[in-house]
Amino acid sequence: MEQAGDRTALLWHRDDEESIGLGSHPADVLPASNNSVHGGRGITSKLGKKSTLAALLKLNLVTVVTTLMLLVLFGGIFAPFLHGRVFRRRDLECTSVKLGYQCNQPFAQLWGQYSPYSSLKSKSPISPDVPSGCTITFAQVLSRHGARYPTKKKTELYAKLFDRIKETSKSYEDDFKFLKNFEYTLKSDDMTEFGNTQLFNSGAKFYDRYRGLAKEIRPFVRAAGSPRVIKSAERFIQGFQKSLGLDPDGVEKDRPPIVNLIIPEGESSNNTLDHSLCENFEQDNSGKEKQKKFVDLFAPPILERVKTHLPGANITVTDVIYLMDMCSFHTVMSTPDASKLSPFCQLFTPGEWVDYDYYQSLGKYYRYGPGSPLGAEQGMGFTNELIARLTNTPVNDSTSTNRTLTSNPTTFPLNATLYADFSHDNTMITIFTALGLFNSTEPLPLDRIRTPVESDGFSASWTVPFAGRAYVEKMKCDWSPRKDDEFVRILLNDRVYPLHGCNVDSLGRCELNDFVKGLSYAASGGMWDRCFIKKSGNS
Repeated sequence: MEQAGDRTALLWHRDDEESIGLGSHPADVLPASNNSVHGGRGITSKLGKKSTLAALLKLNLVTVVTTLMLLVLFGGIFAPFLHGRVFRRRDLECTSVKLGYQCNQPFAQLWGQYSPYSSLKSKSPISPDVPSGCTITFAQVLSRHGARYPTKKKTELYAKLFDRIKETSKSYEDDFKFLKNFEYTLKSDDMTEFGNTQLFNSGAKFYDRYRGLAKEIRPFVRAAGSPRVIKSAERFIQGFQKSLGLDPDGVEKDRPPIVNLIIPEGESSNNTLDHSLCENFEQDNSGKEKQKKFVDLFAPPILERVKTHLPGANITVTDVIYLMDMCSFHTVMSTPDASKLSPFCQLFTPGEWVDYDYYQSLGKYYRYGPGSPLGAEQGMGFTNELIARLTNTPVNDSTSTNRTLTSNPTTFPLNATLYADFSHDNTMITIFTALGLFNSTEPLPLDRIRTPVESDGFSASWTVPFAGRAYVEKMKCDWSPRKDDEFVRILLNDRVYPLHGCNVDSLGRCELNDFVKGLSYAASGGMWDRCFIKKSGNS
């Protein structure tokens, strides 16, 4: 079994000492686009071992005042772009067990589902810490795979785009000069080295958070059948095992977890970790239609600006999205810790990245989430499996579960108390929808941007980033009126998502039985029967 190097383990032990900074690498700074907040090229700051305060005092007074005003007005959203540069502490590690990806923040949280996982603890309306006096009795993690290369279909489209740019562009101006010699060499589908690190750290974090159970119990692990998902589960296990080995109270350290079950993907497989069965859902294009309406508003001005830097280039608004996609894909594959920011990132302004992030959120909302007529139905199978695990009762489901698997205690044990499932972003959105996490999210508008906070936490980058994960916790508290009362709550990427459909308390939790009652729609199968009704006009 592949073991992690000392450097990753070191990140874990440094967590308690680290502080959050901005930027990518001591020697790498982010030049602003010509249309950035300030315009122009700005100031390059390289802070050495001498006092940071002393260096800052030498800055132009007007620049400092302007910086402070922008930070106050925009809450730090555009901090990485101020004066065209990203400031970074020299002692900042780009990724850690506790906080996830910390370089290029908060800029890197504007890449939609291609954002690297970063803890949302600071954005949680309720502390995600285990409440004082409470003991976790059950924990389920549902995780997306780590950072990957583009899909095979996308990598073919990207390669054709760069060929077309080279064939038609008369010149390459300003920040676009690198495209003249850029060769598209990205692989497809596989997880990157950085993605491997993400999942190793995720396993270590799961152990650390649920140490009371994990030091004696091994999680039951399932994975959807995609190679990158299976690899993610394996790396998660290695991180879990590394932490177990470092725990002086760990039991049976020579008995590591294993991937207990791999569920095949495809139209012929009942798989709660990968949607594919519902015919009418799979054929639905409403999400793309909604995205196109928004693209037609925000992308044309970007296209015109890009064309001024690539005179003669035969490109469209769709190509603008592809160029923006490359920012994340090129960053997460370039170095093992994604510390080197891709030059594609500097081609677009802060406001354009906000637009891009919202564009990706629209796709998730209207294709897989609450905006999809059958989105929740795709997540009901997993939801009903979760109910069975929480209540230690047989699975009752008529949607996407595999009854051969769920009826066998070897492939679906009910007494594990720790569970780890690995899936894809789109399926995870359907599961969160089936769980009712977005019941209070109003339909996302197509003519303006609504922030994740205004959308009650709905955002592609907040919910399903690379290596994103949900924790479902069951707990008992010694201050509860009835000592045997059990409570359930759900965290997405360290942000507590207060439950709906049940009597939620100030900690975002519901009593177990009430939580289960609130999932009656999923338990009933919802509108699953509509998956196979032939639509008018179909032959």
